[in-house]
Amino acid sequence: MSTRRNWDEHPELLKRQARDGVIRAQHLESLGMHNRTIYRRCLPGGPWQRLLPGIVLLHNGDSTRRERVVAALLYGGSRAMITGAEACRWYGLRVPEQFPASGVHLLVPHDQRVLSSEYVVAERTRRLPGAWTRQGIPLAPLVRATTDAVRRIRAEEPIGHLLIEAVQHGHCSPTGLASELDEGTKRGTAIPRRLLKEWVDLRSVAELRARKLTDRLPNPPSHWNAGIQSAGGYVGCPDAWWDEIALAWEIDSFEFHFTPEGYARTLRRNNRYAAAGIKVVQTLPSSLRDDPDGVLQELADAYTAAAARPRPSVFLVERAA
Repeated sequence: MSTRRNWDEHPELLKRQARDGVIRAQHLESLGMHNRTIYRRCLPGGPWQRLLPGIVLLHNGDSTRRERVVAALLYGGSRAMITGAEACRWYGLRVPEQFPASGVHLLVPHDQRVLSSEYVVAERTRRLPGAWTRQGIPLAPLVRATTDAVRRIRAEEPIGHLLIEAVQHGHCSPTGLASELDEGTKRGTAIPRRLLKEWVDLRSVAELRARKLTDRLPNPPSHWNAGIQSAGGYVGCPDAWWDEIALAWEIDSFEFHFTPEGYARTLRRNNRYAAAGIKVVQTLPSSLRDDPDGVLQELADAYTAAAARPRPSVFLVERAA
């Protein structure tokens, strides 16, 4: 591929040298192309386009998300990885729209001089983690990617939503996220620190949504995570409890706890509730997020039904460990 005739007449040969249609201009020069030729082909109306300094896309149509990410990685160097909101998307998290949709946050070694440019934010770091690979894309670990994302915006609601996504769908723990915030820069961490501190003592982050949701009920729960006992012994420790009518609310995570063992525990728990005469409402965390009005209606209907029957002989005990 040392002559123009070869790559001009056989463009498929050139594409083999690229990664997802993206290639460094320096690599093109090493194949025998003059830098003026590369520049002309990237001009408006030409067959290629420049995505970043020294990075060329071998077509002139709209670039895809993957092409922009690959271009960022080529720009950042061999040890670069994606972090922040874009990395969270590659992990499959639902990132709130308040986070930049087109920017790419890049982590590079501290001793490597890479400047932010165009849509790329390049961050040099002495704490470069080991990369996780998703669909061929090197990503910062999800805990790092999430904290890098939330410290770059100042709005509480989207920060809270992304942290909840990381915990519920990414298997991150509130304490792990808080520890990562302690390790990195303190700039932009006040809001996520406060939210995580509120959540650490909760049995699940879904309970945070549940507590906020029940503020809209005319009769909110009387207790949270209270142990319940009957004459026959321990019954359960529901997420929420209406003591005046013996109504229990359990937020059961199908996504992460519906293993065979977890299913068996849930059946035994529900059998104990039934034997004690306790009415129980079961809700998935996804319903709290996607159908809060439907959850409120279920709770209101359950409250009416429970209030209409004699209260069973059950009582509160100290919170279970």
